Amino acid sequence: MTPPAIRIDNLVKRYAAPKGGKGADAEGKLALNGVSFDVPEGSIFGLLGPNGAGKSTLINILAGLVNKTSGSAEIWGFDIDADRRNASRAIGIVPQEIVFDPFFTPYEVLENQGGFYGIAGKDRRSEELLEAVRLADKRNAYARTLSGGMKRRLLVAKAMVHSPPILVLDEPTAGVDVELRRQLWELVSDLNREGVTVVLTTHYLEEAEELCDRIAIINHGELIANKPTRELVEMAREKIVAVTLANDLTTAPSHQEFSKVEQTGPRGVEVTYDKDQMNAGQVLGILQEQGLTIEDVTTREADLEDVFVQLTSAG
Repeated sequence: MTPPAIRIDNLVKRYAAPKGGKGADAEGKLALNGVSFDVPEGSIFGLLGPNGAGKSTLINILAGLVNKTSGSAEIWGFDIDADRRNASRAIGIVPQEIVFDPFFTPYEVLENQGGFYGIAGKDRRSEELLEAVRLADKRNAYARTLSGGMKRRLLVAKAMVHSPPILVLDEPTAGVDVELRRQLWELVSDLNREGVTVVLTTHYLEEAEELCDRIAIINHGELIANKPTRELVEMAREKIVAVTLANDLTTAPSHQEFSKVEQTGPRGVEVTYDKDQMNAGQVLGILQEQGLTIEDVTTREADLEDVFVQLTSAG
């Protein structure tokens, strides 16, 4: 079997307690509590969770910015403690914050980053990377004059300067418009097709569902799910039937088997039900038995957002 791109085993991080802390604060904040998972080589791997779940702490441990409390982590087969140098060279991090000197040009940003990694001038790929992220025409512009989307793409190029086999993107599309998000995902998909393993954190769950081969969900510092994306979506038991009625609704329908009933307009109603307990035909039959005349019907399967809410709410 191919070794995983990243292997995390029983990772724990507890931040130091504040001075004078009492109760739970006396022990410090437990940000990660025994997290274990593998990131398959060549995949696009989603790492999801609510704010404060521990995602950024985990990424910062991999990046060498935060020291773990216990457990182990390997990047491309290199232990982050025993072989930090090679582990760092195997990963590129695209942070959520835009961080580079605004008075450098994009070309200078990449050249400087190459120097930090000890890459000889003749071996640097600055021009190639600017072409790849569609910034060749901005080669000599000050970085501060770039648009938000261009700055995001420059961060991706900066993370790829040392040709790492793994790219980690921490909320890369936060605050950018739809078109820029599309351009960024095209770039990431191209890198993945070239063999780069991608780890993605995002709050746009529809993006994760579309892009990721596998998804792990962290909540309160603990791993609560780790499955192929399609299997994870299929965990949702609920399904929705939306109906348009022939007449205005005076009283919302009800039934003990309905999980939720929501009126969406004078003649519209959505019924949520457990697909393990009944089917859409039975729902429509119950509505007709209650004297409702149905003009139109649509159904919606659960998506990743439904599963995410279900799992994190339970946690």
